[in-house]
Amino acid sequence: MANKSFNCGLEAALAVIGGKWKPLVLFNLAQNVHRYGELRRAIGGVTDKVLIQQLKELERDEIIFRVDFQEIPPKVEYSLTPFGESLASALGGLCQWGTQHMQTVERIAARRTSALSHS
Repeated sequence: MANKSFNCGLEAALAVIGGKWKPLVLFNLAQNVHRYGELRRAIGGVTDKVLIQQLKELERDEIIFRVDFQEIPPKVEYSLTPFGESLASALGGLCQWGTQHMQTVERIAARRTSALSHS
């Protein structure tokens, strides 16, 4: 994040969790500490390059800890910092909303995809 002053709290939160995969990383790390491969499998659909970049940004922004055990084969674990735990907790309401409205969102997404393919 560049030096920036925010106009509202939502803008500040989005500066940290912006990106398709960061909320899913937070959701999974809120459940448990994960090694890289476990995290990638839990999220699904993300490339190594993108996930590594997102993890580096979350570490830089003090949301996650990265512990390298300096072993062969390599062993690295990711977990939430206390700051990250507070953010993951705040995402709980968004997750509940998504669960409650999942069918509606799926219907809208299908309609959007259909409209794009007919354009």
